[in-house]
Amino acid sequence: MSGHSKWNNIKRKKEKTDGAKAKVFTKIGRELSVAVKEGGGPDPASNSRLKDCIAKAKAANVPNDNIERIIKRAAGDGDDTKYENITYEGYGPNGIAVIVETLTDNRNRTAGDLRHYFDKFGGNLGTNGCVSFLFQRKGVLVIEREGLEEDKVMEDCLEAGASDFEADDDVFEIYTEPDDFSGVLSDLEKRGYHFVTAEIEMVPNTYNTLDDEGAASRMQHLLDALEDNDDVQNVWHNWDNADAEDSD
Repeated sequence: MSGHSKWNNIKRKKEKTDGAKAKVFTKIGRELSVAVKEGGGPDPASNSRLKDCIAKAKAANVPNDNIERIIKRAAGDGDDTKYENITYEGYGPNGIAVIVETLTDNRNRTAGDLRHYFDKFGGNLGTNGCVSFLFQRKGVLVIEREGLEEDKVMEDCLEAGASDFEADDDVFEIYTEPDDFSGVLSDLEKRGYHFVTAEIEMVPNTYNTLDDEGAASRMQHLLDALEDNDDVQNVWHNWDNADAEDSD
């Protein structure tokens, strides 16, 4: 147990994405397409990157028909858009560490947009490596707690190969090494578990709070702007915004 649950951060993100499913589906669709083209083809059995993307898509409630259609189109000639994976690092207000993962067909546009957001909301875009050392790449699976017995879930998760297990009032959070993510996910699915979220994340080593209301508001506006950008796939940060659920 780390003593800190990231569920509040996940819950806020999930509540927001539940209200904007079309945008979420579009972003995951782009990720699936790139995984097919760059990860080794349309078969998840031989393309681990695609397998992980499918798991993320299913946890986000993307319909199976949508997933299959995107994979078929990417495997054929239906989509010739070339996307580039670019990761940006920077600081939000008061030095909050931020990592932004993008898939873009125009790196100049994306870099300009991100620089504008960071500047506008009191942060600054940094160089590669400036904050990534503050994070660890991990598989993260979240299961709703209701109706489940903690000891049984923990035993199943550890047997499946999970590296860490945390219990919150609402959920169980399961952590894996990145290479073990697909195997743990598959094992737990066979045991009948369903996931609130399931993806490989950049998990902060420690979290920081923002006691100043102005800084907290600017940080939330920065995150909203980043997540609303079509080129942005994921935003990772070390802000403990558990108390900022309702910030404007």
